[in-house]
Amino acid sequence: MDEVNVGENPDLKEVVTLESPLKEMVVNYIGDKLQPDKDEVTVQMIVEVFAAEFPEFLMAVAEENWIRGYHQAFADIEEGEKLTKENEDSTDEQNS
Repeated sequence: MDEVNVGENPDLKEVVTLESPLKEMVVNYIGDKLQPDKDEVTVQMIVEVFAAEFPEFLMAVAEENWIRGYHQAFADIEEGEKLTKENEDSTDEQNS
């Protein structure tokens, strides 16, 4: 079994397959730019080149993901508080 470091996304090591014209264009560009040993372009390579050459795209994606995560965290907190209250009310009724 492969060991995964905490905080490291194993998807970044995945080799990108050419499933669409856009992927083909991006993979060819990254391959020409970085010239990887095995002619295999990984997600990590794409992220690094986009960060250097198109940071506003990655920032928009990162910000959107952060905002969605933030909203989801609050929804989870509200649901947890609701379940806790229901559990407390149920316990109170059983003890009465």
